[in-house]
Amino acid sequence: MPITPITHTPRAWRRAAAITAAALAGAVLAVVNGQPASATPPGIPSRTTAQSQLNALTVAAQGSMAGYSRDLFPHWITITGACNTREQVLKRDGTSVVVNSSCAATSGRWYSPYDGATWYAASDVDIDHVVPLAEAWRSGASSWTTSRRQSFANDLTRPQLIAVTDNVNQAKGDQDPSTWQPPLTSYRCTYSKMWITVKYNWGLTLQSSEKSALQSMLDTCAS
Repeated sequence: MPITPITHTPRAWRRAAAITAAALAGAVLAVVNGQPASATPPGIPSRTTAQSQLNALTVAAQGSMAGYSRDLFPHWITITGACNTREQVLKRDGTSVVVNSSCAATSGRWYSPYDGATWYAASDVDIDHVVPLAEAWRSGASSWTTSRRQSFANDLTRPQLIAVTDNVNQAKGDQDPSTWQPPLTSYRCTYSKMWITVKYNWGLTLQSSEKSALQSMLDTCAS
């Protein structure tokens, strides 16, 4: 399965070293505190449910990117008080997260299940749209209203949003599982279940190659 590599700029080299150090630090914290920070979005289905949903998804050719803009998916909207969607996910997925009066995270730690790294600054963490906005556009969202696209981009009910290492999220871009999967192979089962249930619940289509990749990932699940 081809996995898109991360281009090593000087900053990326520093980040790679930091990932190793952070992962080790996270292991130490796991011993001290009993468990590491753990990103766990809601609504992840069982393998059986995910299989049924995958079987029900419509296979179709990838749609056009004509007319696409991220602005058509208004995201990081206010959820409660001063907190927007990104800040809500940072609080949900992190451990010992402290926020200021503007709801910005000032401290905490975040475990990125895509690559196994633990971070201690919110600036090192991106909120990934599991099914990327551009991928959704190509899979049926181009015909949605802006209101529906906003709901999709800020979906806190399903496993569509997750806090992960920023460089890893940037390497993923708008790729589907046929060309990109989490570097941490042990997380690919969970990732496939998240991807499938998001597409199923939002009525999006998938390509044949995407379905094959998802099936292979799902086949690694124990439950």
